[in-house]
Amino acid sequence: MDLAERIRMARGETPVDLLLKNCRLVNVFAGEIHPASIAVHEGLVVGFGDYEAQQTADLDGRFVAPGFIDGHMHLESSMLSIPEFARNVVPLGTTAIVADPHEIANVLGVNGIRYMLDSSEGLPLRVFLMFPSCVPATPFETSGAILTAKDMEPFTNEKRILGLAEMMNFPGAVAGDPDVLAKIEVFRNKVIDGHAPGLTGKSLCAYVTAGIGSDHECTALEEAREKLRLGMRVMIRQGSAAKNLDTLLPLVNEFNSRNCFFVTDDTEPSDLLEKGHINKLVRMAIQKGMDPVRAVQMASINTAAYFGLKGLGAVLPGYAADMVVIEDLKELRIHQVYQAGRLVAEAGKLVIPSRMPAGVSVPSSSNVNWEKVTDLSIPAGGESVNVIQVVPGQIFTKRVVEKAAISDGKVVSDPDRDILKIAVIERHHGAGSYATALIRGFGLKTGALASTVAHDSHNIVVVGANDDDMLLASREVISGGGGLAAVRNGEVLSKLSLPIAGLMSDSSIEEVRKGLREVVDAARQLGCPLEAPFATLSFMALTPIPELKITDQGLFDSLNFRFVSLFAT
Repeated sequence: MDLAERIRMARGETPVDLLLKNCRLVNVFAGEIHPASIAVHEGLVVGFGDYEAQQTADLDGRFVAPGFIDGHMHLESSMLSIPEFARNVVPLGTTAIVADPHEIANVLGVNGIRYMLDSSEGLPLRVFLMFPSCVPATPFETSGAILTAKDMEPFTNEKRILGLAEMMNFPGAVAGDPDVLAKIEVFRNKVIDGHAPGLTGKSLCAYVTAGIGSDHECTALEEAREKLRLGMRVMIRQGSAAKNLDTLLPLVNEFNSRNCFFVTDDTEPSDLLEKGHINKLVRMAIQKGMDPVRAVQMASINTAAYFGLKGLGAVLPGYAADMVVIEDLKELRIHQVYQAGRLVAEAGKLVIPSRMPAGVSVPSSSNVNWEKVTDLSIPAGGESVNVIQVVPGQIFTKRVVEKAAISDGKVVSDPDRDILKIAVIERHHGAGSYATALIRGFGLKTGALASTVAHDSHNIVVVGANDDDMLLASREVISGGGGLAAVRNGEVLSKLSLPIAGLMSDSSIEEVRKGLREVVDAARQLGCPLEAPFATLSFMALTPIPELKITDQGLFDSLNFRFVSLFAT
C-alpha cells in the first residue's frame, strides 16, 4: 500500500480489510490501557475508531497487545526446525524472534546461516538473525568452519541480519585484538550484541566503547546495574538452563525500563510445550508485581527499538498489525494471534500452515574418518590421572586427581568409583582427530552415551563404561546424520536423530520431546543420576568455561588456557 492510499484509509474514505472492535488496547507508547477499535489494511494498522471494514470482529472487551519479540535466542537449542518452532511459539503470542545461529554456523559456516535464512521464509513468525561473532568459539577444538570479517561482509546487506551476535570473545575486544575489531568494524553501523559475564570497571568501559550495546549474561543485580549505567541494554534472560528473571527484575523501574527487555537464550522442547515462551516471562513479571503495560513493553517495543525494527513492537497507525488478543492480562491467557493483520493462531493452535519453503535443504554435517578412529584405549603413563568432575546442574566442572584404574597396561573406566572414559571425535572434515580422557559424575554402570550436540564446535562427545559401546554409540549418532544415543553391551537402547546439522530434528515437537525422554530414560537405565545427562554432556567440550574440559585436540585446562596431560605429576 503506497503512502497516499494509507492516508486515505486512515481518513476512512475506503473500507479497510479488518476492524477489531470493542477491545482494550495495551498501548506501549502511551503507557496505558484504553478502549479502542483497531483498523487494519494490507497488514498495517491504519487507525483507531469506527471504520467501514470488509471484516469486523467484536473482541468483547479483550485486551490487544503487540506481538511478543524474543530479543536473543538460539533456535538450535529447541532441537526443532524453524517451521516447527514457529508452529509452537506463534500461538503463545511470539510474532518475531532475533536468533543467533552460532551453533549451526560452527558446524556448517555460511551455509548454515543461509539455511536458517532460507528455511524461515514465508512463516507466520518473523525471523531475524544476528551474524555469529565467534566461529570457532576458540582455537582449541576443530570446528566445522572459520568465519572471518571478510566472510561477514556479504551479509551486511541482508535485510533480516540485524548486526553482530553476542561478542563472546570479550577479552579480545577489551585487548583490542585486530581480528575481533575487524568483525566489529564490519557491523559498526548495525547492532552489536554483547556477552560479558562478570566484566566490570575499566574493562567493561572498553567493551562498551567498542560499540557493544547489550548483554544477556547478567546474573547479579549490581552487575546489571553497572552495565545499564554505561548505556548497555540489559536482556533479562529466562530460559531452560539460565534463569535470571527473579534476580534482575528488581532493577527495572519506570525510568530505566525502556532499556531492558526479555530473552530466552535457550529453550528446550519440553519447556516450550509445558511452560511457554516469551509469554511465560511476561506472565512471571506481572505476577511478581510489574505493571502489565511495562511487562508488555519489555516483550515488544523495547526489543524492537534496540534492534531498529521500524514498524514493529506496537499497535499504532503505521505499524505492522502483529497483535496478541488476550483474555486475561494477569494470567496471560491468549485468545488469538495476528501477524500482519492475518489471523494466524487461535485457542492455542496455529490456524495456517507452517511449512519448510520448497527447495530448502541442509548440507551434510557428518564426515568422520572412522579408519583413524578405531581405538579409544589409553596407554598407562602414570599412576595418577586428572579427572573431569561434573558439577550437577552446572556447565562448569572441577579438576580432581585420582588413582588410575589400569588393566593390561591401559587406563580403563572404573564404574565402581564413577570414573568413566569420555572422548571427543572430530566430525566435520574427516580429519580423524580425537582425544580420550576420564570423567566423574555420569554414574554409568555399563554402556555409553553419545551426542553430536557438543558446544561450541559440535563434534561427537561420548561417555562410557567400555570402549566398544563408546564406539558403537558414536557410530550410531552419525548414522542418522547426528543426534543422541544410548547403548549397552552392543545394543542400541534409544536414539534421537537430529539430521539438521546434527543439532535439530525434522520431526514434530511432540516426537522430539518423546525421543528426548526416551534417551534420557535409557541413560537412567545405565545408572546416570543427572537430571539432564545429554545437556550436561554437551558442555563437556566447552573450553571457555572452567575448569577442565576435553576437545578432539586433548584435555584442556580452562583456567590456565592450555592443554594438559591426562596423567597428573
